[in-house]
Amino acid sequence: MNHFFNLRFPQFHSRLYLTYIRIHNHNLSQLIEDAHQLVFKHTVVADAIGQTRYENPEHHTFGILFDIKGNTASSVQFFITDSTRNFFRGSLYFNTEPNKDSLAPVISFLRKDVSVLMESLEWLN
Repeated sequence: MNHFFNLRFPQFHSRLYLTYIRIHNHNLSQLIEDAHQLVFKHTVVADAIGQTRYENPEHHTFGILFDIKGNTASSVQFFITDSTRNFFRGSLYFNTEPNKDSLAPVISFLRKDVSVLMESLEWLN
């Protein structure tokens, strides 16, 4: 069971593309590999790609928040999982030409929201 949905931020001309995938047949390693590949497609134009690991044993959530620096189409991407049943991935895109200088304040603002989302996510099984 896969679900795709978007969170729109019209005031920032941006969208957070979200995907929920139910883990089946031990496909977690492939899902993580796919998430990494989608991030590292940006290396052609990225100045750097940072990674922040998230772990919340109380909520059984583990993941990585990627900060993609430079004039890239997506500046923030993440995945979070419970490693057994649930996988959730997101990527932030703007409906404008990438310009790291002018978008930096908005990226910083929305990155904080993504971070809070990751930290507060709980699975209902």
